Amino acid sequence: MFAPIIFLNRFYAPDHSATAQMLTDLAVDLAAQGRDVTVIASRALYGQDRGVLPPRETIAGVKIYRVTTPRNRRGMTGRIAAYFLYLLLAPITAARIARRGSVLVVKTDPPLLSVPLAIVARLRGAVLIPWLQDLYPEVAVAYGIGIAHGPVGRLLTGLRDRSLRQAARIVAIGQLMADRVARIGIARDHIAVIPNWSNDSDIVPLVGHSPELRTAWAIPRDAFVLAYSGNLGRAHEYDTLLGAATALRARADIVFLFVGGGHMSEQLAARVAALGLTNFRFVPYQPREKLSESLATGDAHWISLRPAFEGLIVPSKVFGVCAAGRAVIAVCAPDGELARLIVPAGAGVAVAPGDSAALADAIVALADDRTRTAAMGRAARTLLDSGYTRAHALARWLHLLDAVSGDTAAR
Repeated sequence: MFAPIIFLNRFYAPDHSATAQMLTDLAVDLAAQGRDVTVIASRALYGQDRGVLPPRETIAGVKIYRVTTPRNRRGMTGRIAAYFLYLLLAPITAARIARRGSVLVVKTDPPLLSVPLAIVARLRGAVLIPWLQDLYPEVAVAYGIGIAHGPVGRLLTGLRDRSLRQAARIVAIGQLMADRVARIGIARDHIAVIPNWSNDSDIVPLVGHSPELRTAWAIPRDAFVLAYSGNLGRAHEYDTLLGAATALRARADIVFLFVGGGHMSEQLAARVAALGLTNFRFVPYQPREKLSESLATGDAHWISLRPAFEGLIVPSKVFGVCAAGRAVIAVCAPDGELARLIVPAGAGVAVAPGDSAALADAIVALADDRTRTAAMGRAARTLLDSGYTRAHALARWLHLLDAVSGDTAAR
């Protein structure tokens, strides 16, 4: 008899945000394996200020409880209200439905959710597994948010650390994140590294470069396209790329494509316009079912992570790029998570943030040697298939859940 599994995260299907898609994939796959799976989410859709989802439903064998969320989430006040309402009501719902031996898998949206769930786990005799997508309040410190420093930051860190020490296991999505967790004082055998994944059964390498999309987006068919797909957030930086693009503005055969959005993407578009650069294209998010075609428009994909966020965040979009069989150009710390992943595998190159000249050289080298670029793309897909697919992640999760259930039975 398998222990019931209860996932907690603010967003879940039919929401299409990255955190919701990841959780939906895992919950559905576990339910298909015969596990008793419940999700406690909010009634909101990511990025939408109005509207609510049903309070209860079952999708693909997964039972979903959705706690109350403000109907109007417009502006900072509305978003803060939605955040704290979930932080209050989700643990209450978990306490109501959990029983002894239940496994509470707690993601990090909202941050510090493991703190109240550690109390619930202790009161109900349940097992706690924090699934860390990021580390707060360290991320807030890296963002430069003042309240994260000083006494408030130390208090929040202490509460977070106490909840992690109570956990039966902790799931980190990268090795450097696992290293940071270990420095808190968590035993290594209590930390499982399970990277995030992509929808790799649907995202497949395409031989061409989506000529219809290139035409629709005013991109010459034979151009070398350095693409970006997804949200461009504050953990990323674009100054290095902007410097390289400025240096390459005379190369009409090199195009920079942004598919997605985010506050930083809007900033970048404004900077591009102010500089009068014509080698950029900005297009909105594409439907998930068109990801293969959208990702294929790029010969290579640019991904960045500011060094201050190493071990706090892992840009999981790299796995979608690898699934599409495209080379990666990473602007990140030379010894960072991305560099360690792609460079030894021959799946791409890494450039230090701030070195626009080196980035421009890397782009030119790939643009002028399409055979090498294609070989890197094939290596990227091989890397994914060697241990980073959705099926690999499911196997790791099943092993972890069975180990935790065995530990509980032995007590």
